[in-house]
Amino acid sequence: MAVVEERPVLAVADPAPLGLAAFALTTFLLSGHNATFIPDLIWIGPALFYGGLVQLAAGMWEFRNRNVFGATAFSTYGGFWLALGIFVTLIVLSKSFAGAITANKADVPNALAWFLFAFAVFNLYMLLWSSRVNAAVFGVFLTLQITEILLVIGFFYEAHGHANNGWIHAGGWVGVLTAAVAWYTSAALVSGGMNAGNPILPVGRPLWTGTRLGMGPPARERVR
Repeated sequence: MAVVEERPVLAVADPAPLGLAAFALTTFLLSGHNATFIPDLIWIGPALFYGGLVQLAAGMWEFRNRNVFGATAFSTYGGFWLALGIFVTLIVLSKSFAGAITANKADVPNALAWFLFAFAVFNLYMLLWSSRVNAAVFGVFLTLQITEILLVIGFFYEAHGHANNGWIHAGGWVGVLTAAVAWYTSAALVSGGMNAGNPILPVGRPLWTGTRLGMGPPARERVR
């Protein structure tokens, strides 16, 4: 007869505030550059280590919490920042890489447009499911969706010879708003974690409850 050792389920801290904070700060720095009030490249370090590695770690911890939504969101956007940071780092540091990607002047903005388009597709269905979490999280994904669409248009426009166009600047300003909403949501969840799960800052109710979709126990689907 097999003996299975039963181990107690240990309470763990909610990683969502950390993941949101990492996303917010990195988004703010890059968006501030796109909006032209923050110098370029300062965002690369945070993209690799804070928005990238730290947010990816938050996603892994959400798997431990059986939070399918949080695990998918944080892990994906952790990968997003790591990929974008490495891409720009290689352009700056590798002559062969830079030579290949800049052989055609339109290739870099065109590549960035398609990169952001692919993440906008992902973000769209995450936006739909975020409506089942709470209003604050829905606000993060809604403003992020608008940011990504504006930047996709802007980079495609730049690829056709219109550099520093208003679409990218608009995407930058909406990105700053996205960072602000993510920071607020992070702050609300930190206050909740320090107050027996009752946020001091309101995050709003889910926009709809829907039905169970086989994504894990509904009561544990957090990023509250």
